[in-house]
Amino acid sequence: MALSGVKFYNRYKPLTRKIIPFARSSGSDRVVQSGELFLSGFQNAKAVDPLSKKNDTVPTIEVILPEEESFNNTLSHDNCPALEDSDLSGSAQMSFLEGFAPAILDRIEQNLPGVNLSTKDALYLMDLCPFETVAKTPDASKLSPFCSLFTQEEWQHYDYYQSLGKYYAYGAGNSLGSAQGIGFVNELIARMSQTPVNDHTNVNHTLDSDPESFPLDATLYADFSHDNSMTSIYAALGLYNGTKQLPTSKIQSTNETDGYSAAWTVPFAARAYIEMMQCPSGDEPLVRVLVNDRVVPLHGCKVDDMGRCQRGDFIQGLHFARTGGNWADCYSES
Repeated sequence: MALSGVKFYNRYKPLTRKIIPFARSSGSDRVVQSGELFLSGFQNAKAVDPLSKKNDTVPTIEVILPEEESFNNTLSHDNCPALEDSDLSGSAQMSFLEGFAPAILDRIEQNLPGVNLSTKDALYLMDLCPFETVAKTPDASKLSPFCSLFTQEEWQHYDYYQSLGKYYAYGAGNSLGSAQGIGFVNELIARMSQTPVNDHTNVNHTLDSDPESFPLDATLYADFSHDNSMTSIYAALGLYNGTKQLPTSKIQSTNETDGYSAAWTVPFAARAYIEMMQCPSGDEPLVRVLVNDRVVPLHGCKVDDMGRCQRGDFIQGLHFARTGGNWADCYSES
């Protein structure tokens, strides 16, 4: 996260040299710590830049949104009860896991006499590879020995298994996935248009109506959240809606999934940059979205060869969020 803050500073130097981001975070300890590390990296990059304005205040997280059931929080994924009760992802993942896990278990059990493993155990053993890798070498320059226990094909299955989980739990595969992201998208619209937030979903109106806790005139914003929340926000933005439902019986490539993959969208220290830029040749600002450095094609507006569309067209294309989408279904008893 500290390196991510350095990267952010260096990418936007013409802006970051003069100002600091207005930062918010969801209230989970690890999310707050991630935000603090990002801002420390930002400040460290600024300190060694000879052209930066050195008397700026050190960036801090201005607003921390509690993750409590009764507290509206656009950076948390648990404000939609019906979504949290859904088991779509669990059934989709288990269906896929049962197709590739048995071969792994047979191989491992042959080398561990007397040990009986469950289907889920195969997944847990694979989980050890990425977690131990980043725990021991944060830049992933040396892979954990657990990684070599599995074949390239099995890792491709693991990758797709994780994609199914995010897609059917909080993404476009769940009808309520995008509902959870509506509030943040409406906050984004407010920031881009510098108009009050118009939302009746999970926006905290007490905070969002106060310019101290939700300014509309900042140049840089930094919000810190969970991977599940990010997945819902992407769905509400319509970023990965150019594909049919992901099948659970076979792997689809990113060409077939409109660029969607959990490894591409929410890896460790995942980030998204939503850029608004004013070009000398045009009256209307242009908008584009980058997810982990990839320009993601926008749907609902006409884009140029750099993946940008006019701000007005971009906002107009966010009709689902602007009209409240299907938020009412979050509390449906049916």
